[in-house]
Amino acid sequence: MGQEDLFHVLISLALLLAAAHAAGRLFIRFRLPRVIGEIGGGLLFGPSLLGAVAPGAQAWLFPPAGPATVSLQLFSQLGAILLMFMAGSEMRSVFRRQDAPAVTVIAVVGMVLPFLFGGLLVTAADAEPFYGAAHEATAFTLVIASFVAVTSIPVISRIMLDLGIIRTAFARVVLSVAVVEDVVLNVLLSVALGMADHGSADGFGAAALLGVGAGGESAAYHATVSVLFLALVALVGRRLGAGRAAAADRARRPVLPSAGVQLLLLLLLAVAGLCTFLGITPVFGAFAVGLCVGFGSGDDDSPALRTVRGLGDGLFVPVYFALVGLKLDLVSHFSPALVTGFLVLACAVKALSVYGGARLVGHPRSGAVNLAVALNARGGPGILMATLAYDARIVSSEMFTTLVLTAIVTSLLAGIWLERARSRGDLLGSAQRLPRPAADAPVAVGSEPERR
Repeated sequence: MGQEDLFHVLISLALLLAAAHAAGRLFIRFRLPRVIGEIGGGLLFGPSLLGAVAPGAQAWLFPPAGPATVSLQLFSQLGAILLMFMAGSEMRSVFRRQDAPAVTVIAVVGMVLPFLFGGLLVTAADAEPFYGAAHEATAFTLVIASFVAVTSIPVISRIMLDLGIIRTAFARVVLSVAVVEDVVLNVLLSVALGMADHGSADGFGAAALLGVGAGGESAAYHATVSVLFLALVALVGRRLGAGRAAAADRARRPVLPSAGVQLLLLLLLAVAGLCTFLGITPVFGAFAVGLCVGFGSGDDDSPALRTVRGLGDGLFVPVYFALVGLKLDLVSHFSPALVTGFLVLACAVKALSVYGGARLVGHPRSGAVNLAVALNARGGPGILMATLAYDARIVSSEMFTTLVLTAIVTSLLAGIWLERARSRGDLLGSAQRLPRPAADAPVAVGSEPERR
């Protein structure tokens, strides 16, 4: 890399980081999700603003090709890996036995129906113009169906933390349902990305070595590998959780003590690399490592975990979301009709499905409505899903813009609605039919909740 390319990388990272942090803090002041501000920071330097006013300056700062662009893409990949690791590490002590019937029904109804609707929508509509260069119809269908069904754990947990309702039964049910949805949909996303990457020119990976063909054979391979990998993660996570409990009884020592940051990062990168070789998206591997670390750490994070989260929160993840904003082109690749239609349909089917599931298990109308709005927030996972699909050439630029804007709007609506519901006292009504957690009950998320 020459001096000019190095200059472009360093200056662009500095600009994106400064804009992401400044806009993110501004959004926090107005009690809005920080992730949306970080995307807005990147939007300032993209084709939507700087590119429209001074296209020459925008192309000079962020060249479309070359070593500087490759470096930013690598930075984006590392940001996505750390983001999913952080999300996975927050998922601990969410489920409670007495919530199981409600969580199961709401998760199944609230996930399966939107997923099926998304698949039918792609099949019924003429979706081919919105395919990416990979032109993978099955992968496109999986991405759209998963996006319609997904819920953002980081965004909704941060909203409920800010509102002071994170320890309520309402919050516990929301997060438990969101965990189930995100784990299942991450498997499906991994399958879609694996199918899109299959048959690449370099013939890299286990699928190429095994001679896995395209189409149904590729889908079966990636689905099997993803499910087996998830089962292995569940087994390891359970062992870590049981070991941690036994260690705490004996000596108040966690299974994962203050392991060095080096060891944690080595594990994270190694598993992400292994997933890449197997044909599983590396962010799914990072998510799995986060789950295992969360299961093994109990209620108190290790210093190493806090350090890695600080590195992600301070540098990689804000730049990742700023790069998402940098990719958005609201001038050339924004279709008001597509955005409005998709947003309305996705929100309506998700909300009605969750509402129906909540009513089936005995929630009052107001509580079911609050659950429907909360579980409609797509936030960081939705944006990540859209970005990964765009980078894998599964969706077009217009569809990418539509998915990101849908994730932003649904997160904003969830925050505004829940704050007003809390002010009216409706959220208390949402939890009346479910057992309240004890004073010493574990919190649904970690001690330092993800702010996205």
